[in-house]
Amino acid sequence: MSQAKNMINTAKLVGLNGRYTHSCLALFYLRNELEKHCPNWTSEILQFTINDNYFELLLRITAGNPTCVFFSAAIWNSELVEKLTRDMAVCLPGCKVVIGGPQAFVLHGLLDEVNHSAVFGAIEAIDQQFYRDLENGTLQPCYKADFFKMPSRSYDYPYRHTDFDLHLANRHIYYESSRGCIFGCTYCLSSVERGVYHKPLDVVKEELRDILSHSPKVVRFIDRTFNDIPKRALSLWEFLLEEGGETLFHFEMAPDRFTEEMYTFLERVGSGRFQFEIGIQSTHKETLKAVNRPVETEVVHTAIQRLAGLGTIHLHVDLILGLPYETKDSFATSFSEVFFMGADYIQMGLLKILPETPLCYNAQEYGYKHSLVPPYSVLASRWMDHETVQDLYWFSECVEKYMNNRYFVLVWGYFRRHEENIFTFFQSLLALCQKNLFFSHAPTHELMCKNLITMFQGRHDSEVLMDLLRVDWLRCNNRFLPQWLLPGENEEQPQETKDRLIAILPEEVEGLFSRKTRNGFFRKTFFLRIQKKHLTEMNLFAGADGEVLCFLTERERNLHSYAKVLVL
Repeated sequence: MSQAKNMINTAKLVGLNGRYTHSCLALFYLRNELEKHCPNWTSEILQFTINDNYFELLLRITAGNPTCVFFSAAIWNSELVEKLTRDMAVCLPGCKVVIGGPQAFVLHGLLDEVNHSAVFGAIEAIDQQFYRDLENGTLQPCYKADFFKMPSRSYDYPYRHTDFDLHLANRHIYYESSRGCIFGCTYCLSSVERGVYHKPLDVVKEELRDILSHSPKVVRFIDRTFNDIPKRALSLWEFLLEEGGETLFHFEMAPDRFTEEMYTFLERVGSGRFQFEIGIQSTHKETLKAVNRPVETEVVHTAIQRLAGLGTIHLHVDLILGLPYETKDSFATSFSEVFFMGADYIQMGLLKILPETPLCYNAQEYGYKHSLVPPYSVLASRWMDHETVQDLYWFSECVEKYMNNRYFVLVWGYFRRHEENIFTFFQSLLALCQKNLFFSHAPTHELMCKNLITMFQGRHDSEVLMDLLRVDWLRCNNRFLPQWLLPGENEEQPQETKDRLIAILPEEVEGLFSRKTRNGFFRKTFFLRIQKKHLTEMNLFAGADGEVLCFLTERERNLHSYAKVLVL
C-alpha cells in the first residue's frame, strides 16, 4: 500500500548536535519546505546530542512508527547516523530514511545495501519530483539539488515564534544572511559548489528583529565570510548594536576584508557583544597558494593586532595542522606569528581530508595518509611523517589547554612584549606535561599553574613571572593564594599587607569605603603587594603610584569577567 493511501503521514526531522547548546538550522528549513510542498504531512523536530544514550535515541526516533525520518549528517555525527539507519531498517523496515547534509554523499555509499534516500545539496533547490515521490512512497536512492543553479535563488526565514520556547530554548540561534563562500579552499566542501547569495538587507533586518524579540543569549551567523561585502557587514553591525540588546553575536570573518570604517565602528562596541572567528590556516605562502587561499601575512597581522587592541571583541583564530607544503618548521613559524598577533583563542585543528574535495583528489600526489572514517584526520604527508604529526598534535593540545582560556592572560601578554621564543616555550611545557601525565588528568587551573611555576624556575625573569601568575590567579575570582603560590619568605605576605593597611589607612577613603563599610571592605578584599617595576609589566595600571593590589568581589564588565582590581 502506498503512503498516499495512509490517513496520516508523519516525518521526524532529527538533528544530532555536538552539544546541547547547539541547534540544527537545517531542520527548520526542512520543516518549512515539507509543510509548503506536503501540506498533509505532520512533521516533528527532534534535537539530540552525539553523547546521548544510543538506545534511548533509537527508541525516541522510532516511537509512533513514523512514515519517514530525516537525518542531517555532518562529520561529527555521521557514524551515529549510519548506525541509527541500519538499526531502523531492522526495527522499522517500512519507515523511509532520508539523509541530507555534508556527509550525505559518503553515507549513501556506506549504506548501499540499506533502504534509504540521500539528498545532495540544499533542500530549497530540490526538484518537485522529490515531494511527489515522498508522498507516493516511491523515493529514489538519491536526489541532487544545486542552490546556485536555481532560477531565482532564495531561502525562507527558518523560524517561527513557538520555536524559541520549544526547540531553541537555552540554545544558540543560527542564522545565515548569505549563503555560499567567496573562497575556494581545496580542503573545504564549499569549493565544490561555487557561488554566493546575499539576502536583501531589509529582509535580513526584519528576520533578525524577530529573532531578537526573543532575547537570545547567542546568535551565530553562519555566513562563510560575513564581511565579504564590507559596507553590507557594517550596516548589519550598526543594526545589531542598536537593536541587539545583550545578545552576543558570532561572526566568521576574513582578515583582509576590514575597512577603516569598520575599525572605527568597532571602537563603539562594548565587551561581550561581538566575537570573531578568523581563519588564518597558515602564514606559509607556499601552503596558502596550494590550498587556494592566498593572503598577505602582513595584512592579517595588522588586522588581528588592531582588533585585539580594542580589548572588547573575543578573537578566535584558526590554524590547520597538516596542510600541503607545511613542515614542522613552517608550522612553528605560523604558530609563533599568530601568537604575537594577540588573539584570545588559537585553535590548531588537524587537517581533514574530506571526501569529494579537491584536496582529497590530490591526496596521493601530496603523500597523504589519513583516516578513512570521520573526521578523516591526516596521519602523515610528504612534509610530515606520522611521528611529526603526533608531536605537533600534542603541541596543539598543550596550547589549547593553557592558552584558550582566561587563566594566564598577563603571562602571555608579557611573553608577547618580550618576544619570547613561544614555540620553544610550549615545546618545553609539552615535555613537562607528558612527563607528569598531564593529559590523563583534568586540566584544572591549579594543575596548570603548578606546571608553569616549574617552567619559570631558573629563569632570569622568574620573579616578575611569578607576580604575573599570582595576579592572573586572583583576577580569575580566586579569593585566596594557595601555599605554593604565596610570595617568597623575604616578601610581604598578603595577611601582613592587609594588617598594615588596616593600621595605616584612615577611617574613610573616598570611593573605597566609609566608616560604616570599612570592616566589610577589609573582610571581603584580598590584598597583594607587588613591586612597582612588576606593575608596569602588567600593562593594566597605567599611571598607578601604589604597590598594593586590592582584589574586590565585584567583577569587571569585560570579555573575561575578571575581579575588579584597585591600586593603593
